[in-house]
Amino acid sequence: MNPIVDAIKCNLDLTQNRPLKICVYEALRKTIILGDIPAGKRINEKELSEKLNISRTPIRFALQELVKEQLVEHVPRIGIVVKGISIKDAYEIYDIRKALDTLATIKAMTFMDDNDFNELEQLLEQSEYYNKTDQVDNLLQSFSDFNEFIYQESRMLRLKAIVTDLQAYLIYFRDIAIRASARRSLALQEHWLIFRGMKNNDIEQITLITHEHLNRSLQFILKEMERREIG
Repeated sequence: MNPIVDAIKCNLDLTQNRPLKICVYEALRKTIILGDIPAGKRINEKELSEKLNISRTPIRFALQELVKEQLVEHVPRIGIVVKGISIKDAYEIYDIRKALDTLATIKAMTFMDDNDFNELEQLLEQSEYYNKTDQVDNLLQSFSDFNEFIYQESRMLRLKAIVTDLQAYLIYFRDIAIRASARRSLALQEHWLIFRGMKNNDIEQITLITHEHLNRSLQFILKEMERREIG
């Protein structure tokens, strides 16, 4: 089977009670964001319909939504072509993250008790172990768990929902940045500084370190995107 169709099938979750067109849209969106459909690749609506064994209507809906998000574009006489994520997208998403992560961290700090701080510290110690033993996939998950813990403790459900909507983008950028050993260790040090800022109830330090942490991550990603010649 076509590897692109295989990737879409892996991301197509039909177990939830949701309209098929939404499931197809989310599967296509995630597959594009994670880079499994490269920029410049044409998406053949008819082929997808046949290989996925679903009608063309939900596929057409999904592609229309992706055009609105500018993840794909309609090229005359060619059809729907993947645009993927651009450098401009990276700047925008990191600006959003700086605002949301700072807010979530400050809010979480005000609600957390000693047990919560102990749990977060244990999570960071586990991350140290994964980093030292070069367990990259586990380290990536522990970084996600760190962010998830903070958003959970912020008790801001709408804020968490916004971040969930960005999740596929965040996974894409996280994998680019954190899989590089030079960035992994520094990112972990920055998580420790954020943790200490929270324990010290230091809003200024939390804001400064969170912004520095995300700015460094963004600069690393921009260099990698330029190396891959992603516009």
